[in-house]
Amino acid sequence: MAIPTNIQTLLSGNVVEWARIEFKESWKPEASLKTITAFANDLDNWGGGYLVVGVEDDNGRPKYPIKGTEALRGR
Repeated sequence: MAIPTNIQTLLSGNVVEWARIEFKESWKPEASLKTITAFANDLDNWGGGYLVVGVEDDNGRPKYPIKGTEALRGR
């Protein structure tokens, strides 16, 4: 079951384990569909995961500053 959340909570990693969040800087169908398929298969029974498109990945964490989102810079 998905945890009700918002983008700021996902970017902080405070509620959802980092293993359940995937960051993609842009929508590239091949890479994004692999992530969606992995979350849908959910072999560990974690309740799926979250794909955040538009945020660059830095070793499994969001890379700051996040481009185009002045309100979230520096968090």
